[in-house]
Amino acid sequence: MSKIVVFGASGQLGSCLKKVAAERYFSDIAFPEESASNILDLPSLEKLYDTEKPQFVINCAAYTAVDKAEEDIETARKINKEGAANLAKLCQLYNSALIHVSTDFVFKGDRPKLLSEDDETDPISVYGQTKLEGELAIAEVTDKYFIIRTSWLYSEYGNNFVKTMQRLGRERDELKVIVDQVGTPTYAIDLADAILNIAFSGNDAYGTYHYSNEGAISWYDFAKSIFEVSEIDTKVIPIPTSEYITKARRPAYSVLDKTKIKETFKIEVPYWKDSLISCIHKLNALTNNS
Repeated sequence: MSKIVVFGASGQLGSCLKKVAAERYFSDIAFPEESASNILDLPSLEKLYDTEKPQFVINCAAYTAVDKAEEDIETARKINKEGAANLAKLCQLYNSALIHVSTDFVFKGDRPKLLSEDDETDPISVYGQTKLEGELAIAEVTDKYFIIRTSWLYSEYGNNFVKTMQRLGRERDELKVIVDQVGTPTYAIDLADAILNIAFSGNDAYGTYHYSNEGAISWYDFAKSIFEVSEIDTKVIPIPTSEYITKARRPAYSVLDKTKIKETFKIEVPYWKDSLISCIHKLNALTNNS
């Protein structure tokens, strides 16, 4: 039996949870293989819940290919809504608390204001819509949930903006990056730490929370900082969203208000630049050791 079971354990956030759990010597956490933890496979899920009888379930599994979701609506909805609902139903059955990771994409993001948990949701993409449907599906079947919305995740693991910029920066002399979409990068290690703090806090203030790093920047600012910290000499050219057409629309301004999570769980949130420096130092160490 494990106190915590993590779904989506092989993804970016799942990998960060493994790392943080190991660093903090948390041993009673299970990271089951994908074959045994498919959130769309109810019989397998039931077997896993019955074996582990978890106090907490952390759901990092999601369909996150934002542009692809515009055409692959059925798959996105199955994973982001039905998968989340499956976990919530079993959490209700086994009296487990569900910690579910959601996104700033549930908001329209068309006004320059901090977004609180109580602000009206109005997604403008299939990804955002299906993630919102997942949130609503969870709330329909269980009261014991923590939904944590986050934004602009990156880390040493998986595919993300930081690693993509480093790669492209080493290949090209200049890059065009969007300047009129503003949000906050989130180091997935910091988010993993916050999630485990909630699970081990003993505080059952269930509900929806926001977590990202502190500060607000554009993708252009973020790219420039990545190159600066990485010591990559690439020129960054700011462009408007209208010059970079994608299948899915993105929120223009999605800076999350983190007051609630900080006050409820006494969580200290690092500033985005400090976390970026930490991540890039780790990426450099990995590169040098390989």
